[in-house]
Parts: sequence; C-alpha cells; structure tokens
Amino acid sequence: MIQDIKPAVFVNHYESRMHTENDRICLFMDGKICIKADSVSGDAVYPLRREFSGNADTIYIFTIDDENYYLQLYPDEVPDGYGLYSLHEMRTMGLASNKGIFAAYSAFHLWKWYSTSRFCGSCGEKTVPDTDERAMVCPACGNRIYPRINPAVIVGVKNGERILLTKYKSGFAHNALVAGFVEFGETLEDTVRREVMEEAGIRVKNIKYFGSQPWGIALDLLAGFYCEVAGDDTIHMDRSELKYAEWVNREDIILQPSGHSLTNEMMKRFKEGIEK
Repeated sequence: MIQDIKPAVFVNHYESRMHTENDRICLFMDGKICIKADSVSGDAVYPLRREFSGNADTIYIFTIDDENYYLQLYPDEVPDGYGLYSLHEMRTMGLASNKGIFAAYSAFHLWKWYSTSRFCGSCGEKTVPDTDERAMVCPACGNRIYPRINPAVIVGVKNGERILLTKYKSGFAHNALVAGFVEFGETLEDTVRREVMEEAGIRVKNIKYFGSQPWGIALDLLAGFYCEVAGDDTIHMDRSELKYAEWVNREDIILQPSGHSLTNEMMKRFKEGIEK
C-alpha cells in the first residue's frame, strides 16, 4: 500500500525550524505537485531549496530517512527541469516509488490544511503557525486549529466465496468496495453497518478490523473491515452513487491497476483467500 515505504523511515514529529539549502521543497500549484521523474532511480525527485531563485516562505512538514521536507506555502516559480503533476498522474504514470508517492500524498494533506486554515473560524482574524506543535493559532482570540483528518471505512462484505464489488457512478472507474465517511456520534462499526445498508441494502454481521491507511488526497484516515452478510443477500443498489454492485467470486475479481490503496489490498487478499 502507499504507506509501505520500508526500509525508508517516515518521521512526522513537528519541529519549528528553518530550511537549509539542501532540504527538499514540496510546492503545489492548482493542486499539482512540483517534481521531476528520475529515469535512473525510477523515483520522483523533489527540488532542493538551492534550486529556487528567490526567497521562500516555507514550513517544515516531515522527514524521510535523512531528508527533510518543507512545504512552500505561496509558490511563485517552478525550478528549471521540474514539472507539475497531479497525484493521480504520479500513481498511474510510474513517476515515483511508494516513498515518492507517499511523500506527495502526505504533503498534499498538509498543504490543503494550511491553505484552509489561514483565518480563524471563531473571530475571522489571520492565523499564524504555532512554534511548539503543528497547529495554526489565532493571535486575537487564542483559537487553535489542528490538522483535519477525516475518518472513513472500507468494507469487504463477504458472502461465502463471493465478495461485494462496486463501481462508482462517476469519477473512479475501477472496482471498489463499499466505502464512506464516519458521521458524528458513530463508531467505526456503526459506519460499516450504515454504509453497507445505504449502498447495497444489506445487513451485515461479524465485523472484523483489517487495517488502516492514511489517504491524503481526501484528508482521510481509512479503516478497513471485513464482514459477512446477515440474512437476505439481495442487493438493492444506491443508483444515485453507484453504477455497479454485484457479488463476485474470488477468482473473478479484477483488481485495480496499482497496489497503492487499502481497497485494492483487501480485494487482493480475498482473491487469494488470505483475508483476515
């Protein structure tokens, strides 16, 4: 999955420090990230601070191995030799390893948060970065804003040797599992039950946790679960959201083109008969 970057080590502990000329810079323009594809290493290369001509307003975001990454908050240039790519292009065009893609997704998550936290939601004053922790602080009223993380579930609904596969009506074109965001007042298990009922009209039982995944493109933390049909397995598909919802045998499962997602990992495990 996208977060599987071993032997590389990801460190997200916040520190208030200035960049050096040899630190990596993450910058986004129109939602696209600045990188270049290295044909030798097969990985994405992020620009070094020394490759920029002017001053940069940056903030430290994370470290991978011995390289520090900074987010340039208000970019006005793309260094020579680099281009702008969407996160989808990075995943589908073979521009980067898991490490390079995970760095992009993590940087995107923080870029979205910083971009939408520039003003206080309580009094409207401009916020400033805190120096002790990753938070934006309002100097006028003291309101603190922390990075937003949206919990969501991925659900593999099992029916003997079959699993419930779906396809969205628009957007993502490949097979998927039932998925949805956690609502206020819900447990993760409650969300599993509600989403399966809403999307497929099916009751479930024996809900078992599989694993989790950060998914920065939607500011998500995904939690994967397998469960079983409880009673009638007749599908009543939500036609406003889905164009396809069917029981599919293990051997007939068509996986997604890349192995980056928790959804694909869960489908793959079921296909191979090794799901938890």
